[in-house]
Amino acid sequence: MSRDPRPAHLPTRRLLLKGAAAAGALAATTATSATPALASPLASHEAAPFVNPLVLQRADPHITRHTDGRYYFTATVPEYDRIVLRRSRTLNGLATAAESVIWRAHATGPMGAHIWAPELHRIGGKWYIYFASAPAEDVWAIRIWVLENADPDPFRGTWVERGQVRTAWETFSLDATTFEHRGTRYLVWAQHEPGMDNNTALWISGMANPWTLAGPQVRLSTPEFDWECVGYKVNEGPYALQRHGRVFLTYSASATDHHYCMGLLTADADSDLMDAASWSKSPTPVFTSNDTTKQYGPGHNCFTVAEDGHSDVLVYHARQYKEITGDPLHDPNRHTRIQRLGWKPDGTPDFGVPVADTVKESA
Repeated sequence: MSRDPRPAHLPTRRLLLKGAAAAGALAATTATSATPALASPLASHEAAPFVNPLVLQRADPHITRHTDGRYYFTATVPEYDRIVLRRSRTLNGLATAAESVIWRAHATGPMGAHIWAPELHRIGGKWYIYFASAPAEDVWAIRIWVLENADPDPFRGTWVERGQVRTAWETFSLDATTFEHRGTRYLVWAQHEPGMDNNTALWISGMANPWTLAGPQVRLSTPEFDWECVGYKVNEGPYALQRHGRVFLTYSASATDHHYCMGLLTADADSDLMDAASWSKSPTPVFTSNDTTKQYGPGHNCFTVAEDGHSDVLVYHARQYKEITGDPLHDPNRHTRIQRLGWKPDGTPDFGVPVADTVKESA
């Protein structure tokens, strides 16, 4: 999101939106055992065959490819009042796929405001949606919540409210994502730590079940570089990708205007992911606004795979202009975008630049 009325040292606003890895043979980020061949650093960024923007006015996009071969899409809607789903046999098909509302904010009480950054995951034969929300009467008391659906088809069945993910503190928290690594399921999220001079840092914990943390929670990253602290001191929107013997964790930083950008944490796949020392942090952003392609504030990403079941795809939101009137939180034009993710010869991701539009937005 963007800002809230509280002092900047508090976990204000939630600079909008979020990411993780679905457990399923063809899941976008964590599951797949197929490792793409290393491509030349620029090859995959030259002429993406995708339509962009893919979905208008849908921020914090999450796309996962299920074992049925279809892509499932959810994202933050500008009204912040509901959770939507789409699906398609192709990525481009999500642009015109029918959209269903599978859950709406409560009129009063918990889960009544700021419905942000939903992610859809398949865990243990059930569907789960992680999202952020606040009570209708206290709209900045944002926390992480979980929905569960036992039906094989997430468009059917009943979405049961499993409740809040309880963390160490009752503080501003959001952007939960989950992934499994070597038999352990983890949750990674953004939260304000009491006494810290920032808005949100990134945290990791093991899980007892899809809505309950187990064991300690460990801080992985805090906003420390200048590019992470423009407007707000923010690390948020984490998402995991396991490739080439490493676990990569992307995240977004700074305010949700054109300064919004992506950072990267990296851990060896053999390391203890619960040890903060296992993770190294890129000192520079890996994905930023680009004046040449006219894309601004790229971030809150996730990953999926192309229709070939092999090529990695970067999913994110961005605006088509730099100047924003008023609070970026109230500007609806963060659009979902997709492009091929490249790989450098050393096995690290090559994000390139946010690609230019291939279609014009209708008037």
